[in-house]
Amino acid sequence: MKTVQLGSLGIQHVLAMYAGAIIVPLIVGGALQLTSAQLTYLVAIDLFTCGVATLFQVWKNKFFGIGLPVMLGCTFTAVGPMIAIGKQYGLSAVYGAIIAAGLFVVIIAKYFSKLRVLFPPIVTGSVVTIIGLTLIPAAMNNMAGGQGAKDFGDIHNIALSFGVLLFIVVLYRFFTGFIRSIAILLGMVAGTIAAALMGKVDVSAVTEASWVHIPHLFYFGVPTFNGTAILTMVLVAIVSLVESTGVYFALSDICNRKLSEKDLASGYRAEGLAMIIGGLFNAFPYTTYSQNVGLVQLSGVKTRKVIYVAGTMLIVLGLVPKIAALATIIPAPVLGGAMLAMFGMVIAYGIKMLSQVEFASQENLFIIACSVGMGLGVTAVPNLFAELPASIRILTDSGIVAGSVTAIVLNILFHVIPNKKRIKPASSAYQQQVS
Repeated sequence: MKTVQLGSLGIQHVLAMYAGAIIVPLIVGGALQLTSAQLTYLVAIDLFTCGVATLFQVWKNKFFGIGLPVMLGCTFTAVGPMIAIGKQYGLSAVYGAIIAAGLFVVIIAKYFSKLRVLFPPIVTGSVVTIIGLTLIPAAMNNMAGGQGAKDFGDIHNIALSFGVLLFIVVLYRFFTGFIRSIAILLGMVAGTIAAALMGKVDVSAVTEASWVHIPHLFYFGVPTFNGTAILTMVLVAIVSLVESTGVYFALSDICNRKLSEKDLASGYRAEGLAMIIGGLFNAFPYTTYSQNVGLVQLSGVKTRKVIYVAGTMLIVLGLVPKIAALATIIPAPVLGGAMLAMFGMVIAYGIKMLSQVEFASQENLFIIACSVGMGLGVTAVPNLFAELPASIRILTDSGIVAGSVTAIVLNILFHVIPNKKRIKPASSAYQQQVS
């Protein structure tokens, strides 16, 4: 593959996860009332660490790295807990908890990987479907102009977002090869140009950004270790592992590669190491980004070389904020049009994974019904569990997490725990799924 092609595909992956990567530091930094300089550092170090974490995961070796075309970014699951810990115990406790949770993940990786029996296609297919479904509202909000925008729902925003989507559809329908593989990138470039002609592009972020940024160890001070904060972040880490497991299996299916317990353990260790690095440089906990799964399927490019390029680009973006700021000028409606295609592809792949399931079984239908229903329900009504303790809401505030936990628990109930009252044992098809 030529250098230009690798670069274009790498940029496409960076742009696919960029919005999610920078929104977390903006939310956390704003809630903790960080100064402008501190917030700039937080965004830059997040991009840098996303790149390092991605390279750790894609580089398969004896100790860590799953070796699939996967991108890592800061987990949204950690947003609420980080803000709560920061407000109660200070930023030093936040990063002490992240480091401790990362060590915990590295230690349990080998044992957590043995739980793969809990992730047959009925679970992983449901989880991937839930991931895609719960991401769609974010795409729709962006298509309308971005949640909270003064011109939310403006006809110009709608026209721009659907124009981007239509442009991507046309490229995907009438082109093959390299053009089709970078359809998302071309759609965002064309959409940004159109938005600039409409006066919707603000380049002030580029002019104000500095040229060079150097990562600092313990930028916000030496970490402290609080028991409650550590326990909270450990729960966040476990939830992230559950989400990542679904992404691993989705990508393994796309790449026609069967995952072993050793592969899973290496992937989990890479995430643990990424968390530790995030804590040391005062960034975030990191997890696999499902946005990029849809992009791998849409582009048809499954080589890890592209992800190496994308990870390197993120590191450069973190070191040169002025270049990183270029991506921030892409208007929300343009991102929304591209996100709808990508997130929709995640749903489609979840459905494809579920096609391996024996639908004649009412139990399997019940697992899908309850888990997808729970995931969508929590996404649609996020305040459903608002009165529960904060430690429990880690498992209930996210539709992805709530739906995933439901699928896992019901699979254990119906397929893992022996039940003598059943007319017949788990089907041979199911046994093949978990073997």
